[in-house]
Amino acid sequence: MFTRRLMLATLPGLTLALGATAQIATAQIATAQIAAAHGYKAGDVEIGHPWSRAAPANGTGAGFMSLRNTGTLPDRLVGARAGIARVVEIHTHIQEGGVMRMRPVEAIEIAPGAEVKLAPGGYHLMLIGLREPLRKDDRVPVTLTFERAGSVTVELAVEAAGANPARQGGHRH
Repeated sequence: MFTRRLMLATLPGLTLALGATAQIATAQIATAQIAAAHGYKAGDVEIGHPWSRAAPANGTGAGFMSLRNTGTLPDRLVGARAGIARVVEIHTHIQEGGVMRMRPVEAIEIAPGAEVKLAPGGYHLMLIGLREPLRKDDRVPVTLTFERAGSVTVELAVEAAGANPARQGGHRH
C-alpha cells in the first residue's frame, strides 16, 4: 500500500517532468530548424543569412549574405545560378569618376578564418532577367559554387523593396 501511494504521488511529478522535457526538446528542435533554414555550409564555408529585396518580374534582383571560411585553405565563390533568373552574376561596386558603379567580378576570395559580406554597396549576386517577381516573405533557391567547397543551394529570404537588414539591426527571420 505504501509503495502504491508513493508511485501515484510520484507519477504526476514524473509526468510533469517529462512534459517539461518534451516542451524544451520541441523548442530546441524548432530553434535549430529555424537556424538551419537560414544558415548553410559548403565544405569549410559557412553561409549566413542569405536575403534579397522584392523585385518585379523581367527585372533584376540582388542576393546578399555572409561567407565565412572556417578552414585553413583559401576558397573562392566562383559562380551562382537560380531557376528564377536568366543568369546570376557576381558583382561589386567600384568608384569611377566620383560615381559608384556595379561591375561583374570573376570570383570572391575568402581567406582562411575570414568573413566576406555580400551587402548593398559591396559584393552581391545579380539575378538578371527575373522570370517571376521576388515577393516579400518568399524564399528563393540559389545555388552557390565554390572553388574548393563545391556547390550548395541556399534560400534567399525576400525582404521589402529597399530593405537593408544590416542597417535595421538584423533580420526578422
